[in-house]
Amino acid sequence: MNKRIEIIDYHPRYTEQTISMWRGSKERALGIPEAHDFEAHRYYLNRILTATNRVYLAIEKRSERVLGMIAFDENAITQLYVDCEYQLQGIGSALVELAKETTSNNLQLYTFEMNEVARRFWRKHGFVEKQIGQHDNEEGLVDVLCEWIRGDDFPTLQYAAM
Repeated sequence: MNKRIEIIDYHPRYTEQTISMWRGSKERALGIPEAHDFEAHRYYLNRILTATNRVYLAIEKRSERVLGMIAFDENAITQLYVDCEYQLQGIGSALVELAKETTSNNLQLYTFEMNEVARRFWRKHGFVEKQIGQHDNEEGLVDVLCEWIRGDDFPTLQYAAM
């Protein structure tokens, strides 16, 4: 990833940029408009997602432009979006590696069956497709459950007892 880009903890001062990037990336990937209005998206990001997940942003250091975001908990990546203009530059990969490195469990996620670009991305990062069409989603689209199994290349951190 570019040295001008850094990964930071999400902060509400980035709300508008994060939502705009998220919506643009999702709409481009799926070819359908976002189901929720901006205010509903704001509420979800700042009240629900951040309460149940660790949320990180990839930002351009100088301009503080939000280029990507990831949300995950100990068991699942719930959101990953990269600004359309900055895809294929390692930002998504860096965010996924952060999730792998900072969780102690295997990780699951859902992606949409129709989003072949995302499916290739997840396979490249070691996620295996486990089920198709088994999860309810508000878009009403067929989805794919993917799972990454922690291996020896990503051991969990062990702390010595004092």
